[in-house]
Amino acid sequence: MNDILPIILPIIVALVVLGALIPVLMKTRKNIKEYPTQRDANDPVQGAGGGTLLEDRPATKAPDAVDLEGLETVEVPDNAAGLETVPVETPLPVAGRLTRLRERLVKSNNILGKGLLALLSADKIDENVWDEVEETLLLADLGTEPTMQLVDALRERVKVLGTRSPEQVKALLREELIKLVDPTMDRSLNVERHAAAPAVMMVVGVNGVGKTTTVGKLARVLVAEDKDVLLGAADTFRAAAAEQLATWGQRVGVPTVKSDIAGADPASVAYEAVKAGIEQEVDVVMIDTAGRLQNKVGLMDELGKVKRVVEKLAEVDEVLLVLDATTGQNGLNQARVFAEVVNITGIVLTKLDGTAKGGIVVAIQKSLGVPVKLVGLGEGADDLAPFDAESFVDALLN
Repeated sequence: MNDILPIILPIIVALVVLGALIPVLMKTRKNIKEYPTQRDANDPVQGAGGGTLLEDRPATKAPDAVDLEGLETVEVPDNAAGLETVPVETPLPVAGRLTRLRERLVKSNNILGKGLLALLSADKIDENVWDEVEETLLLADLGTEPTMQLVDALRERVKVLGTRSPEQVKALLREELIKLVDPTMDRSLNVERHAAAPAVMMVVGVNGVGKTTTVGKLARVLVAEDKDVLLGAADTFRAAAAEQLATWGQRVGVPTVKSDIAGADPASVAYEAVKAGIEQEVDVVMIDTAGRLQNKVGLMDELGKVKRVVEKLAEVDEVLLVLDATTGQNGLNQARVFAEVVNITGIVLTKLDGTAKGGIVVAIQKSLGVPVKLVGLGEGADDLAPFDAESFVDALLN
C-alpha cells in the first residue's frame, strides 16, 4: 500500500486541479459571430477568422479580419428583485459649470490677459512695448498670424483713442480678443437623433489627454438633457479602458458595449455599439477610441477605418478631438493630423488651467476652422463646460 500511495496521490491532485479549471474554461469560452458581408474594403468575407488591425502589436490572427469575440453590453442595474437603486449622477446646470470655469481660469497663472494689460497700461507705449506685447502673445501660444492681427488692431485703436487709462485699455483689449476667439462660430453639439438612427459621436485624440473621462462627463450632461445615450468602448488596447467607461456608464445610467478580450478589433466594437443603438432606438451613441500618436501611420489609418465601418450603419455626426491645453503648439500639430484622417467637427480642450496658455484656443480655431466646443479644467465630474467666447476672455482679463 505504501508503494502505491506515491503514484496515486499525484493523480488525485491533478484530477482536483482539472476539475477546478473546467468551469473557468467553460465560462470564458465564447461563440464567434461574423458579419455576413464585407463592411469595409479592407474587411474579409465571411469565414476568414478574427484578429486585430494594429500594426505595432503581435498578430496572432489574420490582421484584417473581423473579430467579435467577447463583445457584451454592460447594462445599468435597476431596482428589480429587491436590489438597492443605483444612484445616477446629474451635472450642475450650465451656468454653474461656466462659473466654475471662470473661477478656475481667474486663479490660473495665465500670462495672456494679465501680461497684456500691464504692458498696454504703461505711461508710454513705444516700439519696445509693442515688441513685448507681440512676445507675450506668442508665448501664450496664440500663433504668428493671430498675433500680428491683434497687434495691428491694438496699435491702430490705441493711436486713435490716445488714452492709457486701465479701464479703457481693458475694454479695448476685451473687444479685440473676443473678435479673435470668434463668438460667431457654431459651438453646438450635433446630438439630435435622426429618423431611423441615433446621432453618432466619436471622441479621438492621443494618449493621456482624457478622452474616456470626457466621454463619461459628456454622457452625464446629455443624460441630464433627457437624451437616451449608449456608450461604445472602442479603446480596446489600453488596460482597463473599457471598464473605466463602463463605470462611467453605470454612474450616469447608460449601457456600455465593450469587449472583454484585450486587443479586440476596435472597429467591431464601434460597429456593434451603433448597431445596438439602432436596435434600442437611443438618441446618441458615443464611441471612445484608443489613444494614438499622430505620427503612427498604421494607428491613424485604423482610426479612419473605425469611422468608415460605423458609417456602414449610420452617419457620424460629431467627431470631437480632445487636446491637452498645456501641450501648446504640439497640440496644434496633433489637431492638423487628426483632422486629415477623420474630419474633426469640434475641439475639447482639457486641463485649461494651471500652466495652460489660453492663446491655443485661437491658434487651433484659426488653423483648422473648427470651433472649440467644450473645455475641461480638472478631474471633477462637473469640470467640463460648453465653451463661451466672452466668458473665456473675461476670465483671462480678471
